[in-house]
Amino acid sequence: MATQTENISYKDAVDEIQNIFTEMDENEMDLDDFANKLQRAIFLINYCKQKLSGTKEEVEKMLKEYDLSVNK
Repeated sequence: MATQTENISYKDAVDEIQNIFTEMDENEMDLDDFANKLQRAIFLINYCKQKLSGTKEEVEKMLKEYDLSVNK
């Protein structure tokens, strides 16, 4: 499992979240790993939310600079 502080892509984070939930759903992990994997999934979900929010702000800024609007 990757460390929490590394810089990973959004796609890799989503893939890892999906893998963790698949393992949980298929009961492929023991109880000792469950808490660690859940903590990792929560970290990755928050990471993805931050990436999405940051991307949204960047897009809105670019649209504003070019006098384009999402609401036009």
